[in-house]
Amino acid sequence: MPAIDVLYLAPTYPPEMRQYVRGLSEVGVRVFGVGDTPKHALPPDVARHLFAYLEVPRLLDEAAVLRASTEWLRGRHIDRVLTNWEPLVLLAARMRDRWGVPGMSEDVARGFRDKELMKSRVAAAGLRVPRAHRCLTVTRVREAAEELGYPLIVKPIAGAGSADTYRVDDAAALERVIRAVGHVPEVSVEEFIDGREFTFDTVCIEGRPVFENVAEYLPRPLVARSIESLSPVIITVRDHSQPHLAAGLTLGRQVLDALKMHDGFTHMEWFLTSSQEAVFGEIGARPGGAHLVDQMNFTCDIDLFREWARAVCWHAFEAPTTRKYNAAIVFKRAVGQGRIHALEGLDGFRQRAGHWLVADQLLRPGAPRRNWKHTLISDGFVIVRHPDWDEAKRLAFHAAHDIMLRAG
Repeated sequence: MPAIDVLYLAPTYPPEMRQYVRGLSEVGVRVFGVGDTPKHALPPDVARHLFAYLEVPRLLDEAAVLRASTEWLRGRHIDRVLTNWEPLVLLAARMRDRWGVPGMSEDVARGFRDKELMKSRVAAAGLRVPRAHRCLTVTRVREAAEELGYPLIVKPIAGAGSADTYRVDDAAALERVIRAVGHVPEVSVEEFIDGREFTFDTVCIEGRPVFENVAEYLPRPLVARSIESLSPVIITVRDHSQPHLAAGLTLGRQVLDALKMHDGFTHMEWFLTSSQEAVFGEIGARPGGAHLVDQMNFTCDIDLFREWARAVCWHAFEAPTTRKYNAAIVFKRAVGQGRIHALEGLDGFRQRAGHWLVADQLLRPGAPRRNWKHTLISDGFVIVRHPDWDEAKRLAFHAAHDIMLRAG
């Protein structure tokens, strides 16, 4: 294949972006990175895969990035503009539109970024979405809550993950949440959907999934973000033919059509109610975070960082998609504050899990504890996998209960 030139926004942050740069380089792409990391401080595992690099100190200043990039690339043709970091999805689309580069347009990208526009486009296709209201004022938040009734969800219109997202059970709780989200310019107030929560993840070529994944959150993200003592678990599902997943898989494919997906990763969340109804949650035109792509790689023994690059650059996907394992990631949170001083139970768990333990990224003694409210990864994680769902889940919950990090 002939080499092509790709501008990639944010090649060093979040840290998993380095893997996408590697994937692009390994399929023969010349990668022009644009980021806020000083050039001399580029990590070696990024620098060796970049053809050229432009430092823009204010990466979230769209005008500054566009102006600096346009000048930097003057006289050079760019074949793709890509990013997998949520805050820059719209900027990448605007750069494509301005430069006449193929890929997702700004209008399509807005449907994946603006949660109210997203839901309106999905609902217009006849699909089940939570009832919701866009709110720019405190008064409108209170009015929306009165219209929808409790419980309900309050979350940012342009958020990522479950940051600044709250379940609200009564009027008193609503007032507390209003104060908590005061820094958010627009919020969505929406119906609370009671049920199990899953993902629907894809790599798409011209809107059609060439790779699909379903994972289940245990417990739901809102619960996991509310109780510090929990060890959240996410498990990819090996067997997609199970009847209870059928409605969600169908819903996910229909959502891609409704939002006019182009090329690349998508990460959708959906609910399965007790009546087996699949209800849309939200979707992003980017991969899931918190090492979900690593989980999918462990599920199929493939490299999706590289296959994504092949898909977005040449509309090809060469890896096998046979699902071999259920892969579970278990996030750990230390007890206490300060630096980690003890890691207990890991040796015993290693013996119990054997070769089914495939990754261990737990913080070691001496490392400072992370703020669990700011990152799902918290104080590290382990990944286990197994062909049998029940055994994968059992191993995951043993890790959740048996491994303990202590700080102080």
